[in-house]
Amino acid sequence: MEKLETSELQSRLSSLSVSSFPGITSKNCEANSLDRLKSTDLSQTVIQPDNQPKMDDNSNNRESPQSTEEPIASLGKAGGGGSLESTASGGTSHSEEKKALPPLKPASTWTTLSLKELKAKMRQEKDSVVNVYRGDVMTVHVPTVPEAKRVCWEFATDGYDIGFGVYFDWSPVTSRAITVHISESSDDEDEDDELGEGPVVPGDVEKGSKAVANSNLGEILPVYRQDSHLAVQGGSHEFPGDGTYLLKFDNSYSLWRNKTLYYRVYYSA
Repeated sequence: MEKLETSELQSRLSSLSVSSFPGITSKNCEANSLDRLKSTDLSQTVIQPDNQPKMDDNSNNRESPQSTEEPIASLGKAGGGGSLESTASGGTSHSEEKKALPPLKPASTWTTLSLKELKAKMRQEKDSVVNVYRGDVMTVHVPTVPEAKRVCWEFATDGYDIGFGVYFDWSPVTSRAITVHISESSDDEDEDDELGEGPVVPGDVEKGSKAVANSNLGEILPVYRQDSHLAVQGGSHEFPGDGTYLLKFDNSYSLWRNKTLYYRVYYSA
């Protein structure tokens, strides 16, 4: 009896198949696992035997812009580069031409102790006594004239010194009149560079100003502080050519004191 039941159970089990259970198919997933992975999108991006060569190709493509730049560089050397070099050299020569001014002879200077005589004489002449206020620079523009060969100057001050310098502007003369221009030290001028206040630095009145903004401006005497309150400061300079003298009376270094200036400028044959 037990043997019959056992045999019946075995025959029933053998007759059963996977299709007898709902939701389960008889397809073998393990045997076709690679096929299923290949059919998904993930396998195309991750499992790809040609992936590494493609990356190498991309790296080669990164080097390709160099090959496109090389012909441009060679063209620049052959044609465009030459024009650039010629332009640069032209600009350099142009700037050198501006800086190449004729040489200027040094000025002749002297001092005298006749302070009272000069001041008394200047008081009788018009516009020969002026106040140069603190922080100001007075520039006397003296053009060259055909009937003379040199310019002369004399000046003195009351009580305190003043800065003085002489420059020559090679620009063509448009007027033969002597003019006076007074400006603050902070003003920016096209024809000259005013001195600023502050500590002693290169270009200051204490050491002699060498700052020149106008390319046509040559220096004869840098601006130095002169003891014009102790002695008359005089000088002269022979005309180097056609142009305009700039006599600068500089009080920009003074923060508190105005300077009373007695001066005269005249020509000599």
